[in-house]
Amino acid sequence: MKPKVIVIGGGAAGFFSAISVTEHFSNAEVILLEKTSKLLSKVKISGGGRCNVTHACFQLKELLLNYPRGQKELRKVFNQWMPQDTIDWFEDHGLLLKTEEDNRIFPISDDSQSVIDCLLKTAQKLKVQIRIGAEVTQITSIDNQFQIKLKNQETILADKVIVTTGGSPKLRGLHFIAPLGLEIIPPVPSLFTFNLPEENIKEIPGISIPKVKVRIQGVKLQEEGSLLITHWGLSAFAILRLSAWGARILHDLDYQASVSIQWLADRNEETIRQQLPHFQEEFKQRLIKNKNPFSLPQRLWQFLINRWQIPEEKPWQELSKKEKNRLMNGLMNDNYQMNGKTTFKEEFVTCGGVSRAEINFNTMESKKYKGLFFAGEVLDIDGLTGGFNFQAAWATGYVAGKNILESMKEI
Repeated sequence: MKPKVIVIGGGAAGFFSAISVTEHFSNAEVILLEKTSKLLSKVKISGGGRCNVTHACFQLKELLLNYPRGQKELRKVFNQWMPQDTIDWFEDHGLLLKTEEDNRIFPISDDSQSVIDCLLKTAQKLKVQIRIGAEVTQITSIDNQFQIKLKNQETILADKVIVTTGGSPKLRGLHFIAPLGLEIIPPVPSLFTFNLPEENIKEIPGISIPKVKVRIQGVKLQEEGSLLITHWGLSAFAILRLSAWGARILHDLDYQASVSIQWLADRNEETIRQQLPHFQEEFKQRLIKNKNPFSLPQRLWQFLINRWQIPEEKPWQELSKKEKNRLMNGLMNDNYQMNGKTTFKEEFVTCGGVSRAEINFNTMESKKYKGLFFAGEVLDIDGLTGGFNFQAAWATGYVAGKNILESMKEI
């Protein structure tokens, strides 16, 4: 009789877990259960529909710096499956990849469907049984097996189980594992943008600045990177990094905070103070609104000088001491009130899930239940934007599937 492995969750980690089991142990009967009618839904929409498969970060120490939660534990996983392994696997299975200037890696097709097709084709070739509309409502451990109850009242007995249900925005999303008594870290959102409903900067959307420094006042949260002004507030790399590292802090603040922007990330206050007299001499009769010496986008520059009450029709040489101070302070410490967040709908990433303390990250097996494995965002691990969450999904899925082999020998 073939040992039965149930994989719960039809996302990136679920498919890679199921594929890893069959690639390492062809005698297993592997059944993948997905509660919705869609498989690999996050893969489909990620990266603007292109799917950021992984990141060209090939040094372990550097790679781990991109995970706000799970750095220590993921070291054990990435020692077994690095981004280069991800690249090699997909290309060996017929999916060609490309690395972009920012080191994000996408399929050459620029179409996430090609990633989905690769995974589906491989799973089908390996005879993974895929069931959609199969929502698991409860897992219990009975006599060295696992009893899985479905919403349609069906019960399945499994020898091994891999849980890969992804991040859940609400604690109730993990209710099906409650009978196991595992510690669950309450989930909160990560990787979100900042809403500024009372600030008029959102009236100039679409402006992108390559490099700024952003701080959350009153707490030790600061990030540097690109910034995008949107119809609702602020987005892009600096904001997403802040939201990831500060996921719990911002949750505890109820997403109400003063956000400070240093528009000139590479300059300090003293440098600007020294430069201003030179600008006044060099530009003399040039109107402030027409001559922007700081390489900021023109629409942003005009917005900022109005915000800081600097007359745009005034020539540079007539800038008063108070106006110079307002200009300097604004460039270095421009404050906006955050009031709420915007998440990326189905692309949401969570901070929280099954506690890392519950898992042996050498194998991805539960410390309490032999034969029960976890992979992907259902765990309290999460990465920054740029392909890092998918890399963790592929890697933990691979490790979980590979290590079922050892426990299979006992069946």
